[in-house]
Amino acid sequence: MYTEDYHKSRYLVIIDKIKEEIEKGNFNPGERLPSETELAKQFKVSRSTVREALRSLEQDSIITKKHGIGTFINQKPLYSNGIEELFSVTDLIQRGGQTPGTRLIFSDYLTPSSQEKEKLNLKDNEKILLVKRIRTSNQEPLVYCIDKIPEHLLPKGCTLDRESIFDFLEDKANVKIDYATTDIETTSYLPEISDSLKCDKEMPLLVLKQSHYDEKDQLILYSINYFRSDNFSFHVFRKRLK
Repeated sequence: MYTEDYHKSRYLVIIDKIKEEIEKGNFNPGERLPSETELAKQFKVSRSTVREALRSLEQDSIITKKHGIGTFINQKPLYSNGIEELFSVTDLIQRGGQTPGTRLIFSDYLTPSSQEKEKLNLKDNEKILLVKRIRTSNQEPLVYCIDKIPEHLLPKGCTLDRESIFDFLEDKANVKIDYATTDIETTSYLPEISDSLKCDKEMPLLVLKQSHYDEKDQLILYSINYFRSDNFSFHVFRKRLK
């Protein structure tokens, strides 16, 4: 029992020491950490203790292990938001003190798939406005956005003409997004999307799939947003019910 408690305390100490070195700037984002053997010598502990500390740091997304290459310090997320609050990407970027921008990839009315028709409660022969954009922060790619809007909500031939799709819907469709249901996932390298966001093949993407509704519970917008995982951290406030 004593040995287990001692071992646990040692690896926690190593976690704190590595975090301290990062805060001091001795280990910088993107930099490769010394090997387990070197860290064990530096901190005067066993390699197993170092390995356990590194495993915990990787779970907390502070470091990333690249097979056959080494262990690297992750970038600190530029944006950290509570997922319980509904916000547009434009709002998110502005709150971070950055300037939002847009690179339009695609915008046109298309015949929906059977799944899209069911999900968006579309009428017979109704099309959707499909918009694909890269949202930028200070001109750097940040989020790959795919938005789908039922055709009947918009004036004929209307296409997205501004940064915020929420503002666009209020102005052109006279509808206001009231709430959304969200699924959060991660995905590995996707050529078109990862390359557009300047992500390497080792970097996972955070994916938010959201169905947006108005005050009458009408589905207005379905969106899929792909975020660079090194720039974003989402959290949620949870309270125990009595």
